[in-house]
Amino acid sequence: MATDATGSKKKLLIFDAEEELAVSLAKYTAELSGKFAAERGAFTVVLSGGSLIKNIRKLAEPPYLDSVDWSKWHVFWVDERVVPKDHDDSNYKLALDGFLSKVPIPTGQVYAINDALSAEGAADDYETCLKQLVKNGVIAMSQSTGFPRFDVMLLGMGPDGHIASLFPGHPLVNENQKWVTYIKDSPKPPPERITFTFPVINSSAYVAMVVTGAGKAGAVQKALSDKQTSSDLLPVEMAVLQDGEFTWFTDKPAVSMLQNN
Repeated sequence: MATDATGSKKKLLIFDAEEELAVSLAKYTAELSGKFAAERGAFTVVLSGGSLIKNIRKLAEPPYLDSVDWSKWHVFWVDERVVPKDHDDSNYKLALDGFLSKVPIPTGQVYAINDALSAEGAADDYETCLKQLVKNGVIAMSQSTGFPRFDVMLLGMGPDGHIASLFPGHPLVNENQKWVTYIKDSPKPPPERITFTFPVINSSAYVAMVVTGAGKAGAVQKALSDKQTSSDLLPVEMAVLQDGEFTWFTDKPAVSMLQNN
């Protein structure tokens, strides 16, 4: 069973088991797919790497395999490692093997990075791609921020509270002009990555923050406790939507350090 707890524009769902979380996350995503396909004629989905791809596996099964209009999906990555697309560190490869190869999204609507470019070149190229898709009407624009407004971002979080490739204490967390930037000194290997910036993440219509396991309980506690201090915010605490709905999908171990869970 899930427990609802509402905060400021943030919803917290707590599941007894990952299997239940996966069922709920698939339903959530499929419902948003239907909503945006009807409203906009397109559904822009931003994926992360890590365990998130396993968590969305139910979308590739009945009933969603047949009921979702996959032709409307446009898939992006919140961050990517600057490695060849067939490399084990590639978020694209992870998503292809675990999800994309099992659903009929048109290949031209899956936007991987250009893996022949440098980190800086790949970031610039990806931002150019996004700007063209905004011009074409595929990606919406946020009227309030002037940044692209993705329909949904399905994100994970590291044990240190990092999201995308935005790490605690790293200068990139303060980038507020670019849509996509690059990092050459990631504290977590591989060192070279590209990443969406906070203004883009925070312009989203919907964000699902999917966090499981006791190893992330400390970061969850800091992010969701009432005693927030702005001096040492974790990146996950800097994900504050301008005009959107933010939902935490968690399991019992991930919230084990929260009071009254």
